[in-house]
Amino acid sequence: MKKFIWITIPFFALMWVLHTFSKNFMVDPSLETFISRKDQILADESLWLLMIRIHISLAIISLMTGPLGAIKAIRAKSSSFHRWNGRIYILSIIFNFIPGVYVSFFATGGWLSTAGFLILNALWLGTTILGYWYIKRGKIMLHSQWITRSFLLSFANMTIYIIVSLSHNVIGYSYGTSYTIAVWLCWMINLIIAEWIIRKKAFL
Repeated sequence: MKKFIWITIPFFALMWVLHTFSKNFMVDPSLETFISRKDQILADESLWLLMIRIHISLAIISLMTGPLGAIKAIRAKSSSFHRWNGRIYILSIIFNFIPGVYVSFFATGGWLSTAGFLILNALWLGTTILGYWYIKRGKIMLHSQWITRSFLLSFANMTIYIIVSLSHNVIGYSYGTSYTIAVWLCWMINLIIAEWIIRKKAFL
């Protein structure tokens, strides 16, 4: 089971990184499709574009560095690499807080989606800081548990994509309603998965 988990999650992380990068920087670099689905007025579109690009870029970094820190075999091989990789991971999330909060206020679905995203941003930052706090105090088990929660929250956008696809395209809810549902469920579902992994001690 442990082997299945630490192979599967890095695989999904890589696939989602490739999907996100190609979609937002190659296929639709101006994000026209994303903007066309919005029901919120962008007060300053150029600023929103800058913030969303920073947000996406830093999220990609967290998804690239997260698996490298989670896999026990890599940690055991080089503690120095693990520390530097971890620093990059933590900084990518800390620096992503302001862009994440900014774009939350223009989320599709209105204030309900905004509230869901603000909670997600707070949880992502909070779990990451707690992970760092505990490792600085030599509490490895607690560090691993909180970083596992942080890492699973890094997959929130992928969970949103899956839920919106099912809710909008299969069930037939409006895109805005589907998006709002997804924003709230993404961090709930991902944290439940994180707790399951922690109980299995897959990365500890």
